[in-house]
Amino acid sequence: MSNNMKIRLFTVPNMLTLANLLAGCAAIIFTLQYHAYETAFWLIIAAAVFDFFDGFAARLLNQSSPLGVQLDSLADDVTFGLAPAVVMYDLYLDSPSYYGLDPEIMGWLKWGVLIIAAFSVLRLAKFNIDTTQSAEFEGLPTPANALMLMSLALLSEAGKVVLHQESILVISLAASLLLISPIRMFALKFKSFGIKGNELRYGFIVAAIALIILVPAYSLLAIIVLYIALSTLRWLFIGKSKR
Repeated sequence: MSNNMKIRLFTVPNMLTLANLLAGCAAIIFTLQYHAYETAFWLIIAAAVFDFFDGFAARLLNQSSPLGVQLDSLADDVTFGLAPAVVMYDLYLDSPSYYGLDPEIMGWLKWGVLIIAAFSVLRLAKFNIDTTQSAEFEGLPTPANALMLMSLALLSEAGKVVLHQESILVISLAASLLLISPIRMFALKFKSFGIKGNELRYGFIVAAIALIILVPAYSLLAIIVLYIALSTLRWLFIGKSKR
């Protein structure tokens, strides 16, 4: 890199990315210090908003840069990788073993939830070098994965879902594998607003609105599970047949 190349640190997109990072850090602190899953959840929601608008601002202000790309991935790993891993870790410590297994063994197994953070790094690094993910994603996007896990923690805290240490480990592993899976996940990006070619997107939006109305407490979790299911079916029966 040329020594004459000026690197601009404090641009609007970079500030939004740092806001994303700080929200993720705050979510971790609120989880570990106060076990405040609801606060952590809303901080992750705020971080997702910042994450959306940093790219939007970069395009609008013509301030896209290699630095911004790297900064975005680093922030996303903390917010959408480490933060949900910490939440699942904290939830694991507060949950019993379904089978009443030896506490010492289950104590060692708690570290398994950190696979979420590790596989989130793999997902983000792969995304940075994969040029085929402009119109769709390969594997579950890290923000969707984080919100799915955060929703589970909220539902567990409210007594609407019963989680045990074994199920938390299984969920953490399954979510991590989804991150790096070959499943092509559709993106809510509209090249045009006509129905043709956007049937799946419009259908998903209608279904999401219906879930919010019918089952508000479970809606976010249900929407993400629906997204995974629809993407998987599309990939199995349509996407793979085109290759």
